[in-house]
Amino acid sequence: MCGAMDVLRTPDDRFEALPGYPFEPHYVEVPTGDGGTLRVHYVDEGPEHADERILLLHGEPSWSYLYRKMIPLLEGAGFRVIAPDLVGFGRSDKPASRDDYTYARHVEWMRAALLEALGLTGITVVGQDWGGLIGLRLVAEHPERFRRVVAANTGLPTGGGRTTEAFLAWPRFSQETPELPVGRIVAGGCATALDEAVVAAYDAPFPDERYKEGARQFPVLVPTTPDDPAADANRRAWEALGRFDKPFLCAFSDRDPITAGADRLFLEGVPGTQGQNHKTIVGAAHFLQEDQPGDLATAVIDFVHLNTLG
Repeated sequence: MCGAMDVLRTPDDRFEALPGYPFEPHYVEVPTGDGGTLRVHYVDEGPEHADERILLLHGEPSWSYLYRKMIPLLEGAGFRVIAPDLVGFGRSDKPASRDDYTYARHVEWMRAALLEALGLTGITVVGQDWGGLIGLRLVAEHPERFRRVVAANTGLPTGGGRTTEAFLAWPRFSQETPELPVGRIVAGGCATALDEAVVAAYDAPFPDERYKEGARQFPVLVPTTPDDPAADANRRAWEALGRFDKPFLCAFSDRDPITAGADRLFLEGVPGTQGQNHKTIVGAAHFLQEDQPGDLATAVIDFVHLNTLG
């Protein structure tokens, strides 16, 4: 399908009649990095020429389905809402080799899809989990494209901090378990119980284990040592964010052991956080979009309205 990189594509019928996800699919092609192309899926709702564009970036091991309850609320506020599936997830193509996935490539694939193919500007980005690790790199490297940032249960690690045993157990599990139970992993990161049909929807992109190499690789791509391949790029990103004075909101939940306290780094290091009405999303665990989608959507809408240029 695309040169040297062996790529899988989830059959369309896996995405039929998923609960709460009526959105029409949209696609762009991006370079693989080795001469081929990958198809990237994105949801695109609301007026095409709306003045405000909200970019919703998911993390591991979810996909744009995670934002299904927020998208209509943001669209109802008059915004254009774009929610891509990262490469290896959702309806996007899935390189079949774990080695094809690197932090740098994930950034490049989203840069190519969102900033080059779609040409997005005037963006308010909402990044959760890996959506922040990737989205904040784009903000740091292309600040002129972004109006505002919402960081939600995320970070931008450089490998210099303390790594907990609980975190280290996750990459070990992801590499060693014979079957990666994606839907159950998402359910385990929620404070609320998920219906079986919703758990199945998180499994939908992955007909079998061959399709999960991206989901398996993400945990070991998080920089945990200062000499990690992505650490230098993330340190440069922090330097750029140290000059980022556009509105920057932290909206972290109160029940996420994975990212608890990471908001302090943004509050201390990013000028744009000053004077903002930062939110604690109450009653939510790691996947706050599942637990409290209305509260997070409201926080985003209020943030845009309170920081509207002109």
